[in-house]
Formats: sequence, C-alpha cells, structure tokens
Amino acid sequence: MKQRVDHLRLLARYNAWMNERLYATAMKLPDEELSADRGAFFGSILATLNHITMADSIWLKRFATHPDGLPALEPMLDYRVPGLDEGWPYADIRLLWQRRQMLDAMIPAWTENLHEENLDLPIAYTSRAGGTFTYEFFPLVAHCFNHQTHHRGQVTTLLAQAGLDIGDTDLIVIAPPFDA
Repeated sequence: MKQRVDHLRLLARYNAWMNERLYATAMKLPDEELSADRGAFFGSILATLNHITMADSIWLKRFATHPDGLPALEPMLDYRVPGLDEGWPYADIRLLWQRRQMLDAMIPAWTENLHEENLDLPIAYTSRAGGTFTYEFFPLVAHCFNHQTHHRGQVTTLLAQAGLDIGDTDLIVIAPPFDA
C-alpha cells in the first residue's frame, strides 16, 4: 500500500528533475535578460529563482527541527535566514544554481528518512515577519513542494516569453506507471 512518504519522495525527485531542466534552459539567456524586469510577481527570472531557493532553504531549516529532519537536513540548522530588507542573495545564476543543486541533493535524501507515523506530528516555527505558527508536518511539506511548482510555472512562462521552451513539465513524466 502506497503511503504519503512515497508521494513525498516522488515529489522530491520531480523537484530535482524540474530544477535541472529549468536552470539549463534559463542559463541559455544572457545575464541581463535573466535580471530584466518582466512584470512578474518578483520582477525577473533571476529574482523568481532566488525566491524559490530562499524559500526552500527557510522551510528546510524549519524541517531540520522535526524528528525526521536529521541527518540529511543537519547542514540547514546553521543556515542564516536573510532579513526581509536584505534583497536577493544571488545576483549570479551560476552561484544560485550551485545552491539549488545542493538543496536538490539534500531534499531526496531527507525524504528517504521520513517516517509515515511522524508526518502528523506538529512542528512550530517563526516566520520571517515574526509570527509564530504550529502545523502538522505533512501539510507544511506538501506546501513546500506546491510552492516550488507554483513559482517554477511562473518561470516557465517568463522563459517562453523570452523565446525558450522548457518542454514537458508534468509530474507524470517521471512517475512510475501503476502496476496492479
């Protein structure tokens, strides 16, 4: 019987697969094009990619405090969350890609250590704006993956507007077929 952890592991693999394709396509553009304001929510392709990576880093730091977080997320415990007034941490897509690759290696390793019975445990965190929240773990992990997908969709649109086609982005492309 499939469990929620199986789906999270699939999402982790999908996340890495899509990011590799997304960055390979984006890096075909000159730096000026990546940084150009395109009227998107975060302005540019580079800013949107920064947002995804920074949000993932923040969530993974929070997840590192969960009983299932270690050892794969241990490096995130030392991650310094940038202040709201600090702007985007990566002005160069190549440096951002290095950070993204590190996260995309960490996330599947972490999901391999998840245990079904611990997905319902609460996790408390403080937002960057200072609010404190407590949620069950599973919806937060699902939100993290959904957040990535949402903003990658924005980037694929911006890339298409710049004349670049990323190709098929459906999860089903990497999902194993149903075996009855």
